[in-house]
Amino acid sequence: MNAVLQRPSLWQRARPIFTGYDPWLALAIACLAALGLVTMYSAGFDHGTRFVDHGRNMLLALGVLLVVSQVPPQRLLQLAVPLYLAGLLLLIITALPGVGITKKGATRWLNVGMVIQPSEIMKIAMPLMLAWWFQRREGQLRVPDFLVAGVLLMLPVGLIMKQPDLGTSLLVLAAGLYVIFFAGLSWKLILPVVALGGAGILALVLSADAICADGVRWPVLHEYQQHRICTLLDPTKDPLGKGFHIIQGMIAIGSGGITGKGFMQGTQTHLEFIPERTTDFIFAAFAEEFGLAGVITLLVAFTFLLFRGLWIASEAPTVFTRLLAGAVTLSFFTYAFVNMGMVSGILPVVGVPLPFISYGGTAMVTLGLGLGILMSVAKSRRLMQS
Repeated sequence: MNAVLQRPSLWQRARPIFTGYDPWLALAIACLAALGLVTMYSAGFDHGTRFVDHGRNMLLALGVLLVVSQVPPQRLLQLAVPLYLAGLLLLIITALPGVGITKKGATRWLNVGMVIQPSEIMKIAMPLMLAWWFQRREGQLRVPDFLVAGVLLMLPVGLIMKQPDLGTSLLVLAAGLYVIFFAGLSWKLILPVVALGGAGILALVLSADAICADGVRWPVLHEYQQHRICTLLDPTKDPLGKGFHIIQGMIAIGSGGITGKGFMQGTQTHLEFIPERTTDFIFAAFAEEFGLAGVITLLVAFTFLLFRGLWIASEAPTVFTRLLAGAVTLSFFTYAFVNMGMVSGILPVVGVPLPFISYGGTAMVTLGLGLGILMSVAKSRRLMQS
């Protein structure tokens, strides 16, 4: 009778919170977090409280990860539609005249007692919503189902582009496209789009002088977006203006050589030649101080994270969890690829942070959410096996 009535100890009640995590994913997170702290200390030690704030943001992201990882995938499935609709509604309200907060010509923020950026919600809500949709259509997918998914994707992407915020719209678009791809979109539809995109890029490069001449205006794109693309094609046209970021970033990366200039020894970084050295262009500061060896180490750490995330997705028990985990994992790839690409001069500058490395509270919380979802999927699989 005493054994039956004995209450479980505090550790027995708390133990499920600290067990079931994927150790390899945790190792990848720890390695990237360590690289991020080392890089931020060097790039931001003389930049106010950036290093301390970056550490605080990492702890906040860790807290978010731990909380979200306790949410079972079934609950995430229930949250998909409400979160998507809430994000879409907030984007619509932000676009209303006189409601959204405008900074530097972009209306991206909304005051709801605190200032928020509704587009950030869509980075998680979009893959959740599309994974929910394809879960409902499991076993009976037809072309109209993919068309509906396309509409669900393009509604928020269009609103975000209108703000304008090309960087975030591309991230949300990519997250949604990953879900659609993993759901079984035919290669017959994918390859023509890829071929058309490649042809468009080639035509852009070959006709750069004509289309970037003074007085030429492009349809659809905003003027600043046109300038970013033209600057990418030839940054030397305005080396002290619009091309300054790209040129200085490439100089810093190239001057790092094989082994780098050494920790806290980067001249381009500490002589203030690299703009936004703790945020968008922190990869240039990292490459200058740690060289090719450091860049390869960073790439290996990111690759390990991506492969582990995709393995978790492949072993997930349901369509919803497979699609969600796969899309969240490849979203990390998009962040890293776009950031490194724009700093290296192969992509336009669009203001995308480098996960774990760049300074930014909102981006770090979003990162914690994504990693928490991956841990939740991994934990659910382990619990099913035990």
